[in-house]
Amino acid sequence: MSVRLVKAPIEIFFSEVQRDKEAYTREYEQLSESDDDPINQWLKLARAKGETSDTDPVLLNLMVEIYRKIDSLEKFLKNEEPKRVSLAHEAAIESIGFEHFKLSEDILQESVEYYGRIAMPIHPKRDVGVFFIALDKSLVKIIKMHERDEREWGAYLTARERVLIRESKESKS
Repeated sequence: MSVRLVKAPIEIFFSEVQRDKEAYTREYEQLSESDDDPINQWLKLARAKGETSDTDPVLLNLMVEIYRKIDSLEKFLKNEEPKRVSLAHEAAIESIGFEHFKLSEDILQESVEYYGRIAMPIHPKRDVGVFFIALDKSLVKIIKMHERDEREWGAYLTARERVLIRESKESKS
């Protein structure tokens, strides 16, 4: 089987699903709801009422992100860290594709299903929950990822491809 992958330096924490499927499923659902924080709910309501029609969308998004950063700092100062399940393994992702990724080490068991949490290097930074199955000791196929996360994964993959193409052209010059 031929899988097209692009180099991408990302970290993943993961465990075998059989260890605690219920806890992993709960965290997966919570990670998808991270968009539903109070500021996002307010923003959705304001947009629905048409209150943001005269506002620059880029500026509005930046202001929302500043608010989230302040909220995050406040939680840090109060020592309120988000509750995450404990995952047994940590590894570096070497390369990614639209439905696959490859770890830099051969540490997986073929045909075993895993749950992972990926810290996506996008703006805004956030964790992405993903269920995947090992095709071999390092190559995996993603079997479950939230729709919004799939779009951002694809956008990140495309951006990485552009960077690598640009670097390749520059090295030939």
